[in-house]
Amino acid sequence: MKSMSFLAFDLGATSGRSLLATLANGRLTMKELTRFPNKITELQGKYYWDIYSLYNSLKEGLQACSKEGIAIDAIGIDTWGVDFVYLGEDGTILSSPRAYRDPYTEGIPEILFQTVSKREVYEHTGIQIMNFNSLFQLYAAKRENYSPCIHAKEILFMPDALSYLLTGKKVCEYTMASTSQMLNPRTRDFDRELLEKVGISPDLFPPIIMPGTKIGYLTKALANEYELQDVPVIAVAGHDTGSAVAAVPAENERFAYLSSGTWSLMGIEVKDPIINDASYEYNFTNEGGIEGTTRFLKNITGMWLLEQCRKEWDKQEKNYSYPHIVKMAQEAPAFQHFVDPDDASFVNPASMIEAIKSYCLSTGQSAPETDQAIIRCIFESLALKYRYVFSNLQKLAPFKIEKLHVIGGGAKNALLNQFTANSLNLPVIAGPSEATAIGNIMVQAKAMGAVDSLQEMRNIIYNSIDIEKFAPTDQEKWEKAYNQFKNLIN
Repeated sequence: MKSMSFLAFDLGATSGRSLLATLANGRLTMKELTRFPNKITELQGKYYWDIYSLYNSLKEGLQACSKEGIAIDAIGIDTWGVDFVYLGEDGTILSSPRAYRDPYTEGIPEILFQTVSKREVYEHTGIQIMNFNSLFQLYAAKRENYSPCIHAKEILFMPDALSYLLTGKKVCEYTMASTSQMLNPRTRDFDRELLEKVGISPDLFPPIIMPGTKIGYLTKALANEYELQDVPVIAVAGHDTGSAVAAVPAENERFAYLSSGTWSLMGIEVKDPIINDASYEYNFTNEGGIEGTTRFLKNITGMWLLEQCRKEWDKQEKNYSYPHIVKMAQEAPAFQHFVDPDDASFVNPASMIEAIKSYCLSTGQSAPETDQAIIRCIFESLALKYRYVFSNLQKLAPFKIEKLHVIGGGAKNALLNQFTANSLNLPVIAGPSEATAIGNIMVQAKAMGAVDSLQEMRNIIYNSIDIEKFAPTDQEKWEKAYNQFKNLIN
């Protein structure tokens, strides 16, 4: 088959990038074209994403792609989950989208559960209860009479809103919709019964389409401006974790994955959703994957803690590079301080450093006094929380998990990967670090007929990247630390 080239836009909660990829002779090569920030803006107590800035960043990516002089065969966009855009009667964007870290959803689940019980919401959707899920955002917006919500004719999730700006076509991609807590994973459609009970019209959303569907073509204005004629925009796995999991270079189904970035998402890939008493008790989620798979997973706060500490250190003119951060963690004494990364005090504190110290003191520990100690605390706590979640995941998995694939930016953190292998007592395979972009690209390739199946995609990825393997060590020390950690968070 002739070589094909693809443009991927991969947008996370703190930054985004555009990448140009070529698939030829069973191997994938990639080049980053642009990188841009994605910042939350606070305005009169509300928190927004700047969708117009993101659109301009997409245009800059199109321009950079045009300058490469390579004819591209398709374009795909993935983003973080749950957030969305309100459209008016004429298709105008009524407001910049609210960010999932906006505090307007605090306490909203408990209020909604007075109308529909928590258990019933989970039975309908199979989604982990988190206050920022789309269901709770919409319910909160209605309660505060938020004008864009009241006057909305349609709602588009973030990747669909950006593809709408590129093509003029409105769609609702399945993997993204599955993050909303409004979708029934059995029917793979919005749950009308649930939505009508809480006063949300399912008709606000376009019909659901599956990953690999062609949305449309670049508008004539964009195609002419950047000399990219007749380029289709593909609905990839629009949720970034959906794209990332598609890029796991697994040999068979007996694996768990850890998509490691600002958020850590640990789960397995299964054919059917898992919704039962245990999955409800452990608060696991069922999200859509490609080829009809279900991503059965748990959201864990990831490198958010370290990212926020780094911002504070930067203000103090302590500009630690990532290799320096890892070295600092190695220099600090082991197992001195633990935090639960998912504690509510870490959601969006004024000072993450002080929040970590306060948590340690409030749980009967000493406070970490050095930057090295704080970093070590974060890394060890993440590895131990992964063990906690993995233990529950294995109880629910329909197969014995033989290895953990770490994908995303965290795949480059060799120290944390070794800690994770030690904590789980399981082999860890790290890579690709660019999993989300690679999954985005490979879904485009499948849509354009360059590959035939998910396993063929994974075989190509395995042959195209470098992976690193970590075997567990120091079992006795990590088992003792885990028992301390488990007692702390329980």
